[in-house]
Amino acid sequence: MKHNKIFTCLCCLALVTHSHAQNVLSAEAAIAAALKSNYDILLLKSDSSSFALDNSYSKAAFYPRINASTGMVFNTNNQKQKLADGSVKERNGIRSDNINAAISLNWTVFDGMKMFATRDKLAAFVKLGELNIKNQVVNTIAAVLSNYYNIVRQKQQLKAIEEQMGLNEERLKQADKKLGVGLGAKPDVLQAKTDLNAQKAALLQQETLIAQLKEQLNLLMAAPLQAEFEVVDSIPIDHQILLNEVLNTAAKNNPALQTAQQNIQIAGLALKERKAERFPIVSLNSAYNFGKTDNKSVLNTFTPLYNRNLGFNYGISASIPIFNGYNTKRQIEQAQLDINYNKIVLEKIKATNEIAIINAFKTYELQKKTLGLEEENILLAKENVFIAMERFRLGISTTLELRATQKTLEDAYNRLIAARYNAKLAEIDLMRLKGDLLK
Repeated sequence: MKHNKIFTCLCCLALVTHSHAQNVLSAEAAIAAALKSNYDILLLKSDSSSFALDNSYSKAAFYPRINASTGMVFNTNNQKQKLADGSVKERNGIRSDNINAAISLNWTVFDGMKMFATRDKLAAFVKLGELNIKNQVVNTIAAVLSNYYNIVRQKQQLKAIEEQMGLNEERLKQADKKLGVGLGAKPDVLQAKTDLNAQKAALLQQETLIAQLKEQLNLLMAAPLQAEFEVVDSIPIDHQILLNEVLNTAAKNNPALQTAQQNIQIAGLALKERKAERFPIVSLNSAYNFGKTDNKSVLNTFTPLYNRNLGFNYGISASIPIFNGYNTKRQIEQAQLDINYNKIVLEKIKATNEIAIINAFKTYELQKKTLGLEEENILLAKENVFIAMERFRLGISTTLELRATQKTLEDAYNRLIAARYNAKLAEIDLMRLKGDLLK
């Protein structure tokens, strides 16, 4: 019977642990949710769909334009005519019906290759939309990871505060015990209570901060507000990042650079469109016409009572630009300025990214070294607090000495957690600038 109870307890513990594990949100799952539902990404996808829709009709620039027209007119007129021989003819209420219809075709066969440049520009806009989405995706992943590991960082900070509370509770217990046997002083008890209350207040603030950060992550994932989840307990650091590899890969994969290069290409195609306006536009024209007039009565015998026209015509036309107030010349110069502007933007982004990568890598290296030192310091500080607490129990150490060692441990925790998080931030920033967060 006893073994059955133990087995039942173990099963319940396993179920609770499994249930808790189900609530843990991994960084990968957070990224997946954000990529699916993030509002900024959805907005850019909508813009990209608009570019794709325009491009799907780009071939229409090569097709002929066909239009149909028709009309019906019913007339009732009063007519009076005075002829050269002096005779006068007059009649009221003369009715006539006119019906006309036409189908016309206009096909531009040459426009200085402008239609080809327009087609290529629409395709380039589709590529630009894809790059904008990629850029937003990379930035969103970086924001999700930064927010996610900030929650992990604050949870580690929360554990450090809880550990400090445990030390303060033990200190209060020992100070109260010493006071009870006449070996301690009341100020030591009061100070221990004050420090414990301060830690409790810090605990409340830390829990509120974690809740706020979780709501920010919910917003990035477009998840329901106040959705409950937990994060992992550790912050993994990649210690194998090389500066030259980041610089070389960023030159090819950085979304901001790719977007700037695409803008130069689009500006070049716009220049081709403007230059094409210097050439003649040659078109093929054709029409099929139908017209019918039905006069119910006429004044003159040479006026037909019924008339119908039916026929087909075709031809070629050319529109030759000669002078339009230098408007085409101005537009060509403006297009060239746009190309130069985008080239400067590209060079600026290259320089900015290179500096950002170098600075992020320096921070990354610094925080890795700092992390190694602080991991050693935290062990020393913990051992120092343990020794100080034992000395305090034995009455060979004062409250001030114990508080000093506690403060050293608190500072060591703060530096360790900050170094670990800052190293992760530098790593995320390097991967973002490298364009490697999508992998």
